[in-house]
Amino acid sequence: MKPPSSTASMGTQRKDSFLWGKAPEGFSQMEKKPTEGIRVHKNDILDDIQKLRLDIENVLTEIHTMESNQENKNVVRAKRFLCGKKKFNMDPVKGIQYLQNNDLLDNTPEAVAEFLYKEEGLSKTAIGNFLGEREEFHLQILKAFVDLHEFSDLNLVQALRQFLWSFRLPGEAQKIDRMMEAFAQRYCTCNAGVFQSTDTCYILSFAIIMLNTSLHNPNVKDKPTLERFISMNRSINNGGDLPNDLLMKLYESIKNEPFKIPEDDGNDLTHTFFNPDREGWLLKEGGRVKTWKRRWFILTDSCLYYFQYTTDKEPIGIIPLENLCVREVDDPHKQFCLELFNPKGQKIKACKTDPDGRVVVGKHQSYKISAASAEERTDWVEAIRACITKDPFYDLVSARKRKLISNSSAEPHQ
Repeated sequence: MKPPSSTASMGTQRKDSFLWGKAPEGFSQMEKKPTEGIRVHKNDILDDIQKLRLDIENVLTEIHTMESNQENKNVVRAKRFLCGKKKFNMDPVKGIQYLQNNDLLDNTPEAVAEFLYKEEGLSKTAIGNFLGEREEFHLQILKAFVDLHEFSDLNLVQALRQFLWSFRLPGEAQKIDRMMEAFAQRYCTCNAGVFQSTDTCYILSFAIIMLNTSLHNPNVKDKPTLERFISMNRSINNGGDLPNDLLMKLYESIKNEPFKIPEDDGNDLTHTFFNPDREGWLLKEGGRVKTWKRRWFILTDSCLYYFQYTTDKEPIGIIPLENLCVREVDDPHKQFCLELFNPKGQKIKACKTDPDGRVVVGKHQSYKISAASAEERTDWVEAIRACITKDPFYDLVSARKRKLISNSSAEPHQ
């Protein structure tokens, strides 16, 4: 057994050893140098780690800022795109220009056509008016738009249902002509051999549209029969007749299910008045009480609307121009008057809003209106006469039939 003094000495040595966190007292300067180097290196590493942490925090901050900026850009872009769609519904040309100026739509016929064909929330009326324009770029857009429709293996009624659902036919005859010509060319491309020419497809398409109106318009009392439909389409296939079973299938399809006409969202009449044939202040003579009141008139879609103020969204009166005539007249109390009248002496089918806000049927047999000058009266008379026309479909079909007859008679007989 070791003496106590020896045991105490070992304890003291253990406490002084490096295991207790205290370097032995006997280390020389040479022995201490590596330890100092390790301590310095450790501090350098800790400094580098701290710098890296700061760099990482800065990078994360930059990434967050970039993401926020991108989100803001996306929000701004979405708002501008929505604004462009609204502008399009109000004025199609300005709407497209706005989208292109803000790099939201490529300035190519294909890009514009795809926007019109696929984008939701666009006014079908605005689409129709835009596609019907006659400028070269619009014609290219119309072709690209029609080419987005796939008519292969569809009969003509099925193809028309698809086509007429993608927009609303405008009221102007020349626009209708361009659009239906493009449709006929596309249909014949997709269904080669069905018709001998695009003229045949064009004429039959109009015949189907008119048949749809005649069969399903409650105001048309004399409904066309199958025999009449077949008769009116004789000799339209380059001088020959179309198969009766084809015409019968088309007739039955329309009879059983009318065309669905797309309706624009909302009941606001505002869109109706954005591209009028003419507008301006005129004086209108009252019906029962023969007083003259100043009204804001808008001529569009074969109707004459009048408002109390230019800012009103809905008219206080509507005069449909169907079956009416217009003429210049003299009046002992007002200068530069014109008159709307029914040549058969019947009451005009008009309506107005009474002081209680109820819509009532007008009882006029004629409407007398006063312009501010002789020149202005002449302009209004000419504009109204241009609106009082037959259904443009009949004029278009008649012109195309004359062309077909002329072409077939000019061909040498075999």
